[in-house]
Amino acid sequence: MPTTIYHRNFQKLLQLIPQLTELQVGHYLRFEAGAAFMPLSVDTLDREGKCLRIALSHNFEQNGDLVPDPDMELRVHLENGTVEALTFQDQLVYHEVYPAPGKVHPGLKKSLNSFLSTWLTNLRHQGFQLVKEKPSND
Repeated sequence: MPTTIYHRNFQKLLQLIPQLTELQVGHYLRFEAGAAFMPLSVDTLDREGKCLRIALSHNFEQNGDLVPDPDMELRVHLENGTVEALTFQDQLVYHEVYPAPGKVHPGLKKSLNSFLSTWLTNLRHQGFQLVKEKPSND
């Protein structure tokens, strides 16, 4: 039974992305939940053994540019079943939990992981479903 927010968020992410453990660098997923909601993009940015770094984002177009609303980078530990928020950005701000080696913003870490929990719950309740998948070219 998941005991920390990191374990609970992993379970929520796994519900959204059942193939999570198979993702490789360059793997792209697109989820939709009807016209009322912006599509959700999932990009696999890095993989080192049993550790993934992925980006989850809603984007809208403004003046020909894609604008994140929001975009988060996550570290997924497949072996211990946890996920941790690393960054958050939207059209106004960019935040990093770990801005430099050996530095961490504990309050931001707690806040972003709480936000991620709510976001993943909302995605499930809104009915987001996989509509496009582009495997990595490896």
